[in-house]
Amino acid sequence: MFVKICGITNEEDALLSVAMGATALGFIFAPSKRQVAVGKVADIVKRLPPGIMTVGVFRDHDLKTITRIMRDAGLRGAQLHGRESVKMVDEATAEIGWVMKAVVAGSREADQCDLYRTDLVLFDSPDPGSGVAYDWSLLDSLPPAVRCVLSGGLTPDNVAAGIARVRPYGVDVSSGVEREPGRKDATKVRRFVQSAMAAFDALVQ
Repeated sequence: MFVKICGITNEEDALLSVAMGATALGFIFAPSKRQVAVGKVADIVKRLPPGIMTVGVFRDHDLKTITRIMRDAGLRGAQLHGRESVKMVDEATAEIGWVMKAVVAGSREADQCDLYRTDLVLFDSPDPGSGVAYDWSLLDSLPPAVRCVLSGGLTPDNVAAGIARVRPYGVDVSSGVEREPGRKDATKVRRFVQSAMAAFDALVQ
């Protein structure tokens, strides 16, 4: 089960998300209300328990910058959330190892997502971070080899329905568990993770 809480900006929210059962945390380095400094991320990562997947979120950064930031922050994976080409994603996967490519659900990139060297693809709404959901039927015809991470407008109230409908490899949430941009709500995080885990469990019963 892959349950990622994204847009982490502080140690309190990172430790809260992990304590509630999240398996991955996302730190945004692209321009955003939730953008965070490399040094701050490095301090947070040092305080996390082993086994947590720590992911840097990048948008149209060059590979040299991505690898430098990941090294300085102590991150384990990269999420490419821009207009990166298939070649760029291939090169990043070869260099980094763990890469998740984000695409807009229903886009040309989504239709051709099996061309990426990475098999982990996040499907988002046209306006990432907006909290606006999209029609999950857009994911009905995904290539079978792709591990889908469902994102975009997820909340504690709809994540179980999304998992049941899409049957994804994982889910990703940011604004849906916030009390304000960049600050998580403990109750929402707990409900989201519990609902997601229960829904994933139901898929294998």
